[in-house]
Amino acid sequence: MGLDDWQQKLSGISRLEPSNWPIEQLPGLSDEYKTALLGLGFKTTFHLLQNGRTAEQRQAIATRLQLHIQHVNKWVALANLARVPAVGCKYCGTVLHAGVASPQQLAQTDVARLHQQVLNLHVAEFQRKEGCPTVADVSAWINEAKTLTTSSQSSQRP
Repeated sequence: MGLDDWQQKLSGISRLEPSNWPIEQLPGLSDEYKTALLGLGFKTTFHLLQNGRTAEQRQAIATRLQLHIQHVNKWVALANLARVPAVGCKYCGTVLHAGVASPQQLAQTDVARLHQQVLNLHVAEFQRKEGCPTVADVSAWINEAKTLTTSSQSSQRP
């Protein structure tokens, strides 16, 4: 196989893209807030991230919804973590409650330490270890976060 063949094969390999989720899948949102966010035009997690980049934007959302900015800050953090495909909406709440607030922070987190925190949370919540994300799962979260944060720094995607 020649160089041109390899380059063609490699060009067909897509890079890791951030995940975008329907706003209804974001954990911790009551039906009332899901409806309110949809009413404001936030149909996806990307919409929420794009319109909640700054403290002023998040405060404006909180004011329009008549709630404390802490709620909006949490939703934006969850949406940001859900960009990591292996984390998604399934685990973004777990990651946030384990003390990791962004993909950038996740990319710098030690696998063993984060897994222990996730295990502690899981056992506290469900009173058992079964069903807890594995070390391999946590490693995938971290590796994907590294890939996303590296590619977003080089491309500065909005």
